Amino acid sequence: MQQDAYDVVVIGGGAAGLSGALVLARSRRSVLVVDSGEPRNAPAAHMHNVLGHDGRPPSELLAAGRSEISGYGAEFAEATAMSAKKHDGGFTVTLDDGRQVEARRLLVTTGLVDELPAVDGLRERWGRDVAHCPYCHGWELRDQRIGVIVSSPLAFHATQMWRQLSPHVLFLLNGGPAPAGEQAEELAARAIPVVAEKIASVEVAGDRITGVRLETGAVVALDALAVGPRFVARSAVLESLGLEAADFAMNGHVLGSHIPADPNGATAVPGVWVAGNVTNLGATVAVAAAAAQTTGAMINMDLIAEETREAVAEYRHRIATIFEEDAWEERYRGRDAVWSGNPNPQLVADVADLPAGRALDVGCGEGADAVWLAQRGWQVTAVDIATVALGRAAGHAASAGVADRITFRHADLRAEAPDAGSYDLVSAQFMHLPPQERRELWANLAAAVAPGGTLLIVGHHPSDLATFVGRMHFPDMLFTGEEIAATLDPAQWEVTAAETRPRPGKDAAGREITIHDAVLVARRR
Repeated sequence: MQQDAYDVVVIGGGAAGLSGALVLARSRRSVLVVDSGEPRNAPAAHMHNVLGHDGRPPSELLAAGRSEISGYGAEFAEATAMSAKKHDGGFTVTLDDGRQVEARRLLVTTGLVDELPAVDGLRERWGRDVAHCPYCHGWELRDQRIGVIVSSPLAFHATQMWRQLSPHVLFLLNGGPAPAGEQAEELAARAIPVVAEKIASVEVAGDRITGVRLETGAVVALDALAVGPRFVARSAVLESLGLEAADFAMNGHVLGSHIPADPNGATAVPGVWVAGNVTNLGATVAVAAAAAQTTGAMINMDLIAEETREAVAEYRHRIATIFEEDAWEERYRGRDAVWSGNPNPQLVADVADLPAGRALDVGCGEGADAVWLAQRGWQVTAVDIATVALGRAAGHAASAGVADRITFRHADLRAEAPDAGSYDLVSAQFMHLPPQERRELWANLAAAVAPGGTLLIVGHHPSDLATFVGRMHFPDMLFTGEEIAATLDPAQWEVTAAETRPRPGKDAAGREITIHDAVLVARRR
């Protein structure tokens, strides 16, 4: 079942569109290719100068491309894109079947239309024995009688290229002005006859061109015709976005119309990209596919840049709010139990042998540490910023029979410093804050320790960020025991541990891993 919103909608499923879609789908972008099934090269039986695919039918390349892209999750819509509208979130594309799809970016590869001279019978032979590109069809027409119809400013140049492929080339003026000067001399030197009369029709017998009939009634015997069409970009959907087709010039001659874009395919409308013949009228299959590969990569990078900007904005917002009271209240309200109910292992390791006294449990959460301390004779002041957590902690203390040994206090110790010199143990387990805030908090906690008392601070070690443990990814909020120790005055403190301690754990997939805690243990002199 097709969705209605995509990272990229590719409009046009030829070589360019499929090439761009392949790059994007392999980059894990959601992609919809909208294609009307009218490739420019449909009349051609074979394509050439496509490395590894020379001589194969164009339809074979497109079918293989669609199969490959589908394998990466791209979707296809057999439809014509009628219009597109830009809005703050991207684009709405309207299809001829009435469906509307949303896209963050558009890649338009609708190609072009070849406008041929008004010669009876010419269109019917287009792509067969009426050709325009010596590099695409020249080998197959080698040594044949080729008539070059003067229908483009580059007809003389094209005639020289066809002469490279066959000694039997005619220059058909079709009633146009005769060449003069150097051009006439060059045609004569290369033995290229000039036919001046206007062409009435193409002569065909046995499904092959046999010549052209002139308006005089004379027939010029030929095996093939070469013509320079006027190339007109299929630009309707782009024009609905305000992009206007402009003249496309080559060697100073206007050959048709195209949609201008920068070298990577970006148009004047942000978020709209083009590739292939809609912007480069001279692009062959290989050139169009190569250009769209670059454009697809640029679209992916454009999306990455947008996502990074959004991530930075969200990151800054989370840093500013995640450890504030409202965020903690919401976190606790969202789950019946946030923590395991077990005391933190480093608290158990460092406090089990200490004589009981007065303890300050900073960020007590649901009370597991406070209850453990109270059960060992400590008189505990348990502080937290969240009232929901304090309510649960009080319930656990009552269930454990130690409610009389714990005083629960709703406070933010960044703004309300604990009483100085009042506690024999100050424990802060996994209290992560931005650098300046945590240094100020550490100073307040250190000041609250009584002479002979212990300061215990434990946190997630920065090294765990690289091990996919599942830590919150706020590098600036992580710390080491050594960092905390550096803030303590050696004249007032004896640091007994400033280290990284490993302990076993499990990652989000349930695999056994090693977790590292940053630990600071210090005794006030």
